[in-house]
Formats: sequence, structure tokens, C-alpha cells
Amino acid sequence: MSVAVSSKLNKAVREQYLKLPQGDKVQATYVWIDGTGECLRSKTKTLDFEPKTVQDIPEWDFDGSSTFQSEGSNSDMYLIPVRMFRDPFTLDPNKLVLCQVLKYNRKPAETNLRQTCKEVMDKASSSHPWFGLEQEYTLLGINGHPYGWPENGFPGPQGPYYCGVGADKTFGRDIVEAHYKACFYAGVTISGTNAEVMPSQWEFQVGTCEGIELGDHLWIGRYILHRICEDFGVVATFDPKPITGNWNGAGCHANFSTEAMRKEGGIKYIEEAIEKLSKRHQYHISVYDPKRGQDNSRRLTGLHETSTIHDFSAGIANRGASIRIPRGTGQNGCGYLEDRRPAANCDPYAVTEALVRTCILNETGN
Repeated sequence: MSVAVSSKLNKAVREQYLKLPQGDKVQATYVWIDGTGECLRSKTKTLDFEPKTVQDIPEWDFDGSSTFQSEGSNSDMYLIPVRMFRDPFTLDPNKLVLCQVLKYNRKPAETNLRQTCKEVMDKASSSHPWFGLEQEYTLLGINGHPYGWPENGFPGPQGPYYCGVGADKTFGRDIVEAHYKACFYAGVTISGTNAEVMPSQWEFQVGTCEGIELGDHLWIGRYILHRICEDFGVVATFDPKPITGNWNGAGCHANFSTEAMRKEGGIKYIEEAIEKLSKRHQYHISVYDPKRGQDNSRRLTGLHETSTIHDFSAGIANRGASIRIPRGTGQNGCGYLEDRRPAANCDPYAVTEALVRTCILNETGN
């Protein structure tokens, strides 16, 4: 099995040093999205006190020319702390600090989609938009081959793997369970997990969160997953179609509702939202992956529990539709809708912002 060399270091030796007292000092690990719009970076700063709120944490800077975010002749960029979590790797009182990135002129970096998302969420706050995202991912060896698959072949066809149990049906559960507990410790609003349809593919769900919180919690959930995979020597990929052929792709299904949708008779507002979404299909496709639909075109084929990228569709309990109305929502006459189009590597700020712009702020056009 192809795993990273660093994973073979003696972790018991590391624990000896992690247990050392640190006095009054606190490690604050700053986490941000780099210029790809998909990958995360981090670095750690010593504080002389334990911050009680994110406002207690100072701004910092970094070399944007090494993260695809600036030129070397003007490389310094700002890290602006926006949300604080407990650090499940170095433990209390240390912190993980999610940051947004500003350029030298204090304007948002091109891949800083949080700022406009926050502005949109503030405008829609009276509607109390709730979100839950289902983050699918695939475990790979460092050679890019799915973890647990035969080195020179393929596992048996899909069917027994979804929510499967047993060594011949699930690969990498240790990582999944470690991630779940680490998210609890950190304060990430993780609500569930399951093995997915393709072997070595898993999913964790974040939410329910209101407004901007969903994007913050999902990005830190992704960061924690990458860090845990480091320890185990494997890679978590959010590629929407990591294996070509007759295998499921990976999405990030978005569950969405407003206060009106959740109340009795809310199905009326859900149907109105679906009608609005039907008229902006191309706009949503363009923001549901970092490459403006190119990544999703490999996944949204109309096969493997997806709709086609070219057409909009909706239906109750239909996993082959763009928008699925859960059966419970249909029966109760209120609840939420599920947008199944976002790719696994989407920016959750872009997805949640687009849903609010279309369904609450009534924006039109592509």
C-alpha cells in the first residue's frame, strides 16, 4: 500500500513532546484558502495569552507569491481571523484560526469568496437561511491510486460499499472515525458520516448552520481531514470524478431552507425556490466548482446518481435530479430542498451565496 514516509515516524515519540507543559503560551494555527480556491495552507503563531474570541487574535501576513496569490515583487498578503476553533492536534488551550485573505490594498484576494458571501447573508438574515452540506471525498494512496483497491486492478462492482460494514467493503474507517471525533473537539458542526457508493469514498455532513457559519465550519472540517490523513499517510481528494468509468463521482450536496420553508405550508415556498433555480441553471453550474463547471462536467453526466449538467430537473426523492425534495418534506408539506449539483471541490461560500441570491434576494440572469 502506497503511504507517505512521514506516516511511518514513531508517533509515540511525538506524544512525549506534545505532553510537555507550555506555560502561558498558546499556539494559534492560522488556516486560509490559497490561490487555487481548493487547497488550504496554514502556519502557526505564538500568543502570550489564550484568546477568548476571534477578535482577540491579531492579523498576520504571509508570502502570497508562494501560494499562487501574488507576485514576488509585492508578495505580502494579510490574514484576517474570522472564526476560532479548538485545536484537536495540539489540544487546549491551542487554537485553529480560520482566516480570510486580503491583498496589499486591503481588498479581498481573488479566491476570498467569504467577504461577498457574508454581505449576501447579512442582506438575507431576516429569512434565516439554514444550510447543511454533504461533503464526499475519496481516500488515495500517495501514488494517486484509491486506498484499498488492488494495485493492478479494480474491486468488485459498486453495490455492497454504500454504508457497508466489513473489511472487504470499507477501506479507511480509522480515518473517518478519527476525523469525526476531532471535529467534535474542535467545535465543527459535523452532523454525520457514512461510507459512499464507490469503495474508498466517504462522506461527512456539516450543518445545520445559519448563514456564513456553514462555509466556515466546512472549510475547517476539510482542514482537519487533511491533517488526519497526514498522520495515516494517505490523501483525501475532493476531485469530483477521481476514477473514470463506471464509478460514482463525488459531490457536495447542499441542503437549504428558509424559515418560511420550514413552517407549515412551506412546500409552497420550496416550489417557488425551485422555479427560481430552474431559470438560473447556468449561473449555478458556473459557481458550483472552482473551474466554472469544467470539473462538474466530468461528474454530472446523468449517470451514477447525477443529473446532466446541461439540463435542470427536480423531483421528490429523485437522486437523478438537479434538485431533490426529500420524501419527508413532501409528506410533511414543509422542510428543505437538496441541490445535488455542487461538486465535491466547490467553495461552500460560493454555493451558499448563490442559493441565497437566487432564492431569497430574487436575482436573475446568468
